[in-house]
Amino acid sequence: MHFASTKLHKHNWYANGIFFFQQCCDCCMLGQQVKKEGQTCESNPNLGYPCNHVMLSCCDGEDHLISPELKRQPEPLSTVTPEKYVIILCQITSTMINDRCNNGPCKHICNMVEGEIVCSCSLGFVLLSDGVSCEDINECVSDTHTCKRGEHCINTIGSFMCLQQLSCQSGYELKDGECVDIDECERGTHSCKINFACQNTKGSFYCESKQRCMEGFLQDPEGNCVDINECTSLPEPCKAGFNCINTVGSYTCQKNLLICSRGYHSSEDGTRCVDVDECQSATHRCGEGQICHNLPGAYRCDCKMGYQYDSFSRTCTDINECWNYPGRLCQHSCENTPGSYHCSCSSGFRLAYDGKHCEDVNECDNNPCSQECANIYGSYQCYCRQGYQLAEDSHSCKDIDECAQSAGILCTFRCLNVPGSYQCACPDQGYTMAANGRTCRDIDECAMGTHNCSSTESCYNIQGNFRCLLIECPPNYRKVSDMRCERINCFNYLDCQNTPLRITYYQLNFQTNIVVPAHIFRIGPSPAYAGDNIILTINKGNEENYFNTRKLNSYTGIVYLQRQVREPKDFLLDVEMKLWRQGTYTTFLAKIYIFITSHAY
Repeated sequence: MHFASTKLHKHNWYANGIFFFQQCCDCCMLGQQVKKEGQTCESNPNLGYPCNHVMLSCCDGEDHLISPELKRQPEPLSTVTPEKYVIILCQITSTMINDRCNNGPCKHICNMVEGEIVCSCSLGFVLLSDGVSCEDINECVSDTHTCKRGEHCINTIGSFMCLQQLSCQSGYELKDGECVDIDECERGTHSCKINFACQNTKGSFYCESKQRCMEGFLQDPEGNCVDINECTSLPEPCKAGFNCINTVGSYTCQKNLLICSRGYHSSEDGTRCVDVDECQSATHRCGEGQICHNLPGAYRCDCKMGYQYDSFSRTCTDINECWNYPGRLCQHSCENTPGSYHCSCSSGFRLAYDGKHCEDVNECDNNPCSQECANIYGSYQCYCRQGYQLAEDSHSCKDIDECAQSAGILCTFRCLNVPGSYQCACPDQGYTMAANGRTCRDIDECAMGTHNCSSTESCYNIQGNFRCLLIECPPNYRKVSDMRCERINCFNYLDCQNTPLRITYYQLNFQTNIVVPAHIFRIGPSPAYAGDNIILTINKGNEENYFNTRKLNSYTGIVYLQRQVREPKDFLLDVEMKLWRQGTYTTFLAKIYIFITSHAY
């Protein structure tokens, strides 16, 4: 709603009728002004109830008995050229007049509290420090308003109001709450010249020429056709030696004769003299080793870098930089070259990026060694891993045969050389490698159950192998234990004298490296008595005479190995012992299995 530009000032209301009626007249004048401008008479709660009621009554001439309510005013509709307007709001603050506060000092509200006057302010005001005056609260500044995003807060006397912010882009205008395109051509607000026609576009317009120009002419901003100067607009309008002359709508080429002095020649267009570059055209007379420098109308011959001019021979001679600056140009070696010099480095070094200093070459990057390489300053050293040794060429590594050098002390059985090391091996059967990787441990096939003995045979483990033994008792004998048979009876005295009372089986295991003579079996009666005497005889199994017997005393004898057994061999000896006791001979038979095996690995 648009209001008149008359501004109503805040008033302090007292119980004075003059001020009340003056404020009432101001509110009525506000309503009449709204009606005069043809605006809609609408309630404005920001004016307060008394003033709002008077304003509506004077606006449409009716009695509006309405109560104040919070209601935002609709946003004013924008025009093509928005005009500034001032919203004039007036708040009438009624004074609650108390008979006891009559003619009191309070500016707004006066109350009696316990016989004393207490001043207070209406809603939207704050009491000042003097205790009687009231000041309007600017809710927009103190951020106590309730305007939403997109709304603009405007402070009013005792309150505030929220106006929606709405604007349109250039080339559009607000109509019925929407932004619509402005037809600048229809309204005549375009800027097209007289020879151009206006064409409207969304949000703008463009100017289209009403006439076309012939070839050789160009249309200016005013729509007029003007001549094109082809001599300046074209890159090469005429050939070399010709001058371009512009004409109306076209141009002509005219030959231009130009005489230039020595060292200059005519330009391609023939309009001016330009310098002859003798150096570029190879028309100079500079000697070998000289550099031609072009000058305006002439040229100059200079020696190349690294050369100096010899006035006697009138030639350029090479400068030996290595002689002129010894030890200062190169770190290692300096070699003179035509017009310059070259630095070189000793073996094991390479030239640095500056071309003067030498840096160490890491030969190990090119893998010159067959195994390990250590770079040293100016050289390198080859090393071999464990188990290898450096060959005569100082680069390659050859395997060390540890088995040949150890003389049999590395492995107990067999040493196998492998590249860079060695491995110990055990016999193919009967042994397994111990945890130390050097010695061989016998496999007890009998305990592990890997033998092939039958159920009637007994398995006996030997070093590196096993034997299946069949222990049976002969006729007239019975088996009293796993390894013993006893005679059942004898039919006559002679039979009792010649047949053994007891047959006992024994198993003995020895190695080929046993030291001889070696006591391998001891035999005697148990218990023994005084007067006992024995006779020992090997009845069977000693055909090669490896064994023999001997008495230690009258009741004890031994069987011993009297000759070295060089290779593994099995023996079964029948050793007979005749015991003389109290005038009677009793025979005992010991069947001894003797297994000579290879020495332990």
